[in-house]
Amino acid sequence: MTYFNTRDIAAIALSAALWGVLNAILSPVFFSITRLPFLCDLIGFSVLIFAAWWIRKPGAITFIGLIATVINFIIVPAGVHFLGFTVASVFFDAVASAAMYGGVFKKSVYTVVSMMGISVSSGALAGYLIGTFFMAAQAMANWGGVIGWAGLHAIGGVIGGIIGAFLVTALKNRKVTANNHIIGNGKSI
Repeated sequence: MTYFNTRDIAAIALSAALWGVLNAILSPVFFSITRLPFLCDLIGFSVLIFAAWWIRKPGAITFIGLIATVINFIIVPAGVHFLGFTVASVFFDAVASAAMYGGVFKKSVYTVVSMMGISVSSGALAGYLIGTFFMAAQAMANWGGVIGWAGLHAIGGVIGGIIGAFLVTALKNRKVTANNHIIGNGKSI
């Protein structure tokens, strides 16, 4: 029996392509206009939350992050800062996988609270890594150092978390089943 079925693989590929392409094309434009890194986080974490709800298997989010990184490097070869998001997707996967065992997708309030927390902490981690390894010291000084940069990414995680959590909640309220996941009483979770 295979671990990822064809639906899982399709969801992984679509999610990674969506994140990688949108990030590579739109995020640099947004950053050059505003000098704020919010769009990277918004796109990434809203996609990861939806994928975690849809696929519900440990490792899927990590694969999405790895594939999105490859896509990002193909489109923007100098975009090494995306490696911070690669690590953040592994962190997101580990924490979300642990949360799924607690039934995080059973109730909307659990989904919103847990996915917001995971998104914000993953965004902060990505920002911290990007600020530490890929940003010039002068640029970091303008944003309050590495902690300030991590805080900006955490704000992006809030925005992405809100979008992703409420998208999942809206789909659940409309009785959309996630990749045929059914709980004991026959209702989708």
